[in-house]
Amino acid sequence: MATTTDPAPNLDKTLGADSAENDQTTESGKPATTGMPVRTIVLGTVGTLLMLLTAVGAAGILVRDPILGNGPLSWIRYGHGKMLATAILYIGFALVVWAWVRLGRHVLAGRVNARAVLTAALCWMAPLAISPPVFTRDVFSYLGQGMLPLQDIDPYVFGPAKLENMPEISQNVHTFWQTTPAPYGPMFILLAKGVVSITGSHAIFGVILMRLALAIGLGLLIWALPGLVKHLGGKLPVALWLAVASPMTVVHLFGGPHNDILMVGLLAAGTLCVLNRKHVLGIVLVTLAMAVKASAAVALPFLVWVWAKHLSSTFWRNFVRAASLSIGIFAATFTAVTLAAGVNLGWLPALRAPAMIVNWMSPPTAVGEFVHWLVALVFNVSKDPFIWATRGLGAILLVWIFVKQWWAAREGGADAVRRMALVLLAVALLSPATLPWYLTWGFVIAAALPWSVNRLPLFVGVAVFLVLTYSPAGEDQLYNYPFMAAAILVSILAAKSLTIIDPLNMFGHKKPALVDVGPAPAPAQAPKRDLVGD
Repeated sequence: MATTTDPAPNLDKTLGADSAENDQTTESGKPATTGMPVRTIVLGTVGTLLMLLTAVGAAGILVRDPILGNGPLSWIRYGHGKMLATAILYIGFALVVWAWVRLGRHVLAGRVNARAVLTAALCWMAPLAISPPVFTRDVFSYLGQGMLPLQDIDPYVFGPAKLENMPEISQNVHTFWQTTPAPYGPMFILLAKGVVSITGSHAIFGVILMRLALAIGLGLLIWALPGLVKHLGGKLPVALWLAVASPMTVVHLFGGPHNDILMVGLLAAGTLCVLNRKHVLGIVLVTLAMAVKASAAVALPFLVWVWAKHLSSTFWRNFVRAASLSIGIFAATFTAVTLAAGVNLGWLPALRAPAMIVNWMSPPTAVGEFVHWLVALVFNVSKDPFIWATRGLGAILLVWIFVKQWWAAREGGADAVRRMALVLLAVALLSPATLPWYLTWGFVIAAALPWSVNRLPLFVGVAVFLVLTYSPAGEDQLYNYPFMAAAILVSILAAKSLTIIDPLNMFGHKKPALVDVGPAPAPAQAPKRDLVGD
C-alpha cells in the first residue's frame, strides 16, 4: 500500500458535508483511500520507544532496582540524570500526541480505514508492554492487593503495607495507598491473585504480566467497537481513533496500566451482546465489569430497557421480565465470582477509599475548595465542611441525572446506550474524587456514536491534558499551577492541530481537508467499508 502523508490545504470541502466527494470509491467499488500511514505509525512508535527507554529513570521505578541498581546506568534514576530522562520522556509523549493528531487528520479526511488505525494504536502500545508503569504507580497496589489474599490477609481490611515480609511489593506502593484496603471488586482480586501466584514477589515481571492480563479488556474493546458502531451510527475508524489510539488508552490505560481498561472492555462487550439480543451473556459481562470497578453498575439498569425492547409483550410485562431476569443473572454471576476470588462483601465498605482523594478535577470538590478559599480570605476555617457539603450536592445531582436519563431511556435501543454513556460520564465527574482515567468509563461507548468534526478538537485537548495532570512518576500535578498552565497551552495547541496544519500560523498553512464523521451513507449511496477485516 502507498504511504499516506498529511494533506495539502483544500478550501473547497465543507466540514460536516455528507456528500459523494467524501466517500469516493474506485471503479472496482473499493474505497479510494485505504492507505497505511507509515510515517505517522513510525512517529508514534518512536515516541513510545523513547518513553520506554527513559521510563527506567523517570517513571514509576522500583525503590530498589535489581537491574540498574548501583550499576553504571544508575545515574538515570537520580539528580540531573532523572531530569534528563523526564525531559526525554515528555518528548516521547509529545511525539505520540503528534502522531495521534496526524492519524486523526487521516481518519477525518477518509484516507485510512479501521485496520490502519488499529495497526497504529497497537504499534504505539507495543514498546510500553515491557515498560515500567508510566504516569502512575497504581499497578504496584494491584500486585499488593493480589498478594494479600494469597497470604490469608483480607484485602478489604488491610492495605499492601501489611505485607511486611515482602518489601519487594509493599515498598513500591505509593505512600497514599500503603494502608488503604482495595476498592476493587472480586473479579479484579481474582485476576490479581492469578498474576501474583505466577510472578510471586518479582515486581518487574509482575508489572508486565499485570499489564498483559488487563489488556484482555483492550481486546474486548477492539472486538466490540465494530458492532457498537453499527448499532449507534458512528464510523469505525473514528471510534478506534478515539477509544483505542488515544493517549488516554495508549499511555494511561495500557502504559499505566490501570484496571479501568479491563472494566471498559467488559462493559463494551456486554453492551454489544445485549444489543445483539445475547442478553444473558451481556448481563454476565457487565456484571463482571462491575466486579472490577463498582461504577460499571450504573450501566445495568439501562441495558434492562434494551432487553425489554426486544420482548414482544406489553411495556410493563417486558420490563418486569427483563428486570427480574437481569437481577437473577447479576446475583448468580456476582456470587460465583466472589466465591471464586475467595473474598467477601467487605469490598462495599472499602469503596470509601477513593473519597480520601481531594483534588479539583472533581467538580463538586473543586467548588468546595473554591468556596473555602473565598471564606478563608476572612475566616480561618477548615475546608472539610465545604467539601463535604458540595460533594453531597454533587451526589444529589448525580442521582437526579441518573433517574432522569434512565426513565428517558425506556424506549431502549441505541438511545438507551447513549444515555448510559452520559450517566457513566456523570458518575466520573460528580464522584467525590475524579482521576483522569475515570473519564474513559463512558467515553469508550460514546466513541461509537456519530461525531461532528467541530467537537473533536475539544476531545483532543482534554485527552492530552488528562495525561499531563500526573507526572511520569505518578505524582499529582494538579496543584503545580505553572505546570498546569503549560499543560493547558500544550493541550490547546494539540486541539488546534487536528483541523489546522499550522496552528501557530508560522508558515501560512490553512485548514486541511476533512469530512464529516457522522453516520455512514446507506449502502445504496456508498459501499460498505471501514470494518476490521475488510
